[in-house]
Amino acid sequence: MSVSDAPDLIHAPPAPAQVAAASAAAASFAALESKLVYLSAADIEQVKQAYRFADEAHLGQLRKSGDPYITHPIAVAAQCAEWKLDAQALMAALMHDSIEDCGITKEDLVQRFGSPVAELVDGLTKLERLEFDTREENQAESFRKMLLAMAKDVRVILIKLADRTHNMRTMGDMPRSKWKRISNETLEIYAPIAHRLGLNFTYRELQDLAFRFLHPWRYEVLNKALSKSRGRRTDFIGRVQREVEACFADQKMPVRIMGREKTLYSVYRKMDMKHLTFSQVTDIYGFRIVVPDLTDCYTGLGVLHQLYKPLPGKFRDYVAIPKVNGYQSLHTTLIGPFGTNIEFQLRTHAMDVVAESGVAAHWLYKASEPGSDTSQRLGAQWLQSLLDIQQETHDASEFWDHVKIDLFPDAVYVFTPKSKILALPRGATIMDFAYAIHSDVGNRATAAKVNGELMPLRSEVTNGDVVEIITGDAAEPNPAWLSFVKTGRARSKIRHHLKTLAEEKSLEWGERMLTQALRSEGIARLPETDGPYKATWDKLLRFSGNKSHAELLSDIGMGKRIASMVGKKLAMLLAETGLKPDALLLSTERYATGQDGSVVQGVVSLDGSEGLSVQYGSCCKPIPGDRIVGYLGRGEGLVVHAEDCAAGKRLLARDSERFLPVEWAEEPVRSFETDIVVTVTNGKGVLARVASAIAAAEGDITHVNMGEERPQTATDIRFIIAVRGRVHLADVLRSLKRTPSVLKAQRYKPIKN
Repeated sequence: MSVSDAPDLIHAPPAPAQVAAASAAAASFAALESKLVYLSAADIEQVKQAYRFADEAHLGQLRKSGDPYITHPIAVAAQCAEWKLDAQALMAALMHDSIEDCGITKEDLVQRFGSPVAELVDGLTKLERLEFDTREENQAESFRKMLLAMAKDVRVILIKLADRTHNMRTMGDMPRSKWKRISNETLEIYAPIAHRLGLNFTYRELQDLAFRFLHPWRYEVLNKALSKSRGRRTDFIGRVQREVEACFADQKMPVRIMGREKTLYSVYRKMDMKHLTFSQVTDIYGFRIVVPDLTDCYTGLGVLHQLYKPLPGKFRDYVAIPKVNGYQSLHTTLIGPFGTNIEFQLRTHAMDVVAESGVAAHWLYKASEPGSDTSQRLGAQWLQSLLDIQQETHDASEFWDHVKIDLFPDAVYVFTPKSKILALPRGATIMDFAYAIHSDVGNRATAAKVNGELMPLRSEVTNGDVVEIITGDAAEPNPAWLSFVKTGRARSKIRHHLKTLAEEKSLEWGERMLTQALRSEGIARLPETDGPYKATWDKLLRFSGNKSHAELLSDIGMGKRIASMVGKKLAMLLAETGLKPDALLLSTERYATGQDGSVVQGVVSLDGSEGLSVQYGSCCKPIPGDRIVGYLGRGEGLVVHAEDCAAGKRLLARDSERFLPVEWAEEPVRSFETDIVVTVTNGKGVLARVASAIAAAEGDITHVNMGEERPQTATDIRFIIAVRGRVHLADVLRSLKRTPSVLKAQRYKPIKN
C-alpha cells in the first residue's frame, strides 16, 4: 500500500475490552448490510462472503486510530453502496487491500470470486502502489497508470475515490507530517477527477477535507464565521423558503425545496481570488428546487421570476446544454428580500441524482427517465479522450500537461453550422474547436468563420458562437498552433502529427543526403534494400546500429548520423560485391572547386521545400542569394546559417566535421524571412506609410517591433518580412527609402564576433 494514500497499518496486541466493544459495530457486516437493500439476496450473500474473506485476511491489523483494519474496507464499500454500485464493485471494495497487505494473489481471488472481481481488485492494487511525491515526472507517470486503470473499468476509480474519501475523513489519526502532501494530492488529482465524473458531493467533501488539513487555522476561523452567519440568517432563509413554498402551492405544483450552503473551501477560494472579506461574500446561501418533470423546470422558473426580480445576466440553462460532466439544472439569481442576491437551482429528481453522483448515478438511476444516463455517456467520452491522448503521447510529463486543463471543466458551449453543441474549456480557441470535431478537420484547417465573420484561428470562442472551419487538402498543422491551443486533445494531436511529419520529412531528406554522399563516392544511386543488396544493407545497419533502413535514413535526416561517413561505408561494402565507382561521376561529383579555390565535397541544393528536416537559422535568417553553410545538428536535422553568421562560426570552430556545403537552388519555391530596420521621423501615419511601402514592393510583414523606449524625434522600427531573395529584398529597401519620413532602411544583421 502506498504511503501516499491509505493510513499506515500497525500490528498490535488485542485492544482493550472497551475499545473492542466500541469498534465492534463498525467492524461487523451489519454496518454495511443495511445499505444493500437494492441488491438481490444472492448478491448480498456474495458481498457477505467477500466481507468474511477480507475480515479473515486483515485479522490482527489495526488502523492508527486503534480500530480493526476491516472498518476501513467496510466504510469504502458503504460509500460505494450509497452510489448503488453493483455487487462486484462492493466485493472489490471490501477486498481492495487484500493483495497488497495480506499475501493474497490475484489467482486466489479468481478461483474464489471470479475474474471480474479479481480484475477490479488488481486494478486497485496497482493504484495503491503508485507513489506520488514532489517530483513531477513520478506524479505524471503514476497519473497515466491511474487513467489506464480507470478507462478500462470506471468502477476502479469510483472505488478509489471512496477509499480516498474515507482516508481523508480519518486523516486526523495520521501524523501531521503527512497532512500537507496528501491534502495537496487530493486537491490536485482526486477532487478534480470526482468533479470531472460528476461526483459533486464527493468533490465538495474532498475539497473541504483537504482544506481542513492543509490550512487548519484558516479552516477553523472560517468555520466559526460561517456558523455565526448561519445563526444570523436563519430568519431570512426561513422567510424566503416560506414565500417560495407558498408561491408553488398557489400554482398547485408539487416541489421539494432545500437550502444550499457554499462549502468552506469554495468560500475561501472566492475570498482569496477576489480579495474579499467574509462579509463581502453574499452568495453563501442558495436554494435547490426539485420538480416532477423536465417541463416543470421551466414552469418553475417562471414562478420564481414572478416572485422575485431576476438579476440580469445571471441565468444559465444547463438542462438544454448539460455541463461536460453530465450536470443538468436551471440556474437563476434573484433579488430577494432586503436586496439580497439568492441563487436558485431547478432540476428533476433524475437530474438531482446525476448532479450529486455523476457517473455513479448510472447504477442508481439507469433508465427511468430519457437522458438519465447522460453523465455515464459523457464520463465515458472523457475517459476515451484521455486514452486517445495517452496513445499519442509517450512522454509522461507531456501527457500530464495535456490533461491538466481537462480536469477543470469550466466550459463554454459552441455550435457547429449544423447546430451540434460542443463543450470546450474556457479560453479555448477556434483550433481547439476544430480538433474537437475531428483530428482531420484540425489538421487541415486554413481559416474559420465565427457567426459568419472570418476570424483568426487563434481567436477564443465564447458561449453561443457558431463556428465554421474552412479546410484545405494541402494544409498541415503549424507548430505555432501549440502556443495558443488550450485543450489536451488539440495539443496532443498537433504534436503527434508534427512528429509523424518530421519523421517522414527527415526520412526523405536523409535519403537525399545519403544519395548525394554516395554520388561523391562515384556511385550514382542507392542500391535496392532487397534482392542482391539486402546483405549489404544488413551489414551497413550493423555498422550504424540502426534497426531498419528507414530508421537509418531518418537518423541521417535528423543529423544523428553523418551522411558522408555512412556513404563512405556503404561504398566500401558495395565494392566488396563488385560494384566499382564510376570514374567520371567521381570526378564531377566528389571534387568541385569552391569559391575560395578549395576542393569541396558535392554540394546539397536547397529550394525551401525540405520541410521540418531543414531549419534556417533564426540568428542570421539567411535568404536566397546569401552565402550559406549547413550544420547537421544532433537530433534537429540540417540547420542552415549565413556564411558570416557569428553563431555558425562558433559551431564551425567547435564541431567542423558536422558541416556540409549547401547552396540555393536556382528557383526557390517559397519566401524566406529576414530582419530589416527602418529609421523614421515620428509623426501621424508613419507606420501605415512604411507598411504600404513594404506591401507595394510585394514584401510580406510577419512581425513588427517598435521597442519599449518612448518615441524620440527619430525612431527605429524593426520588421520581420518574407522575401524571395536578396534581389527582392533590395526592391523592398528601395521602396522604403523613397517613402516620406523614412531616414534609413537596411537589413538587420547580428553583430559579428
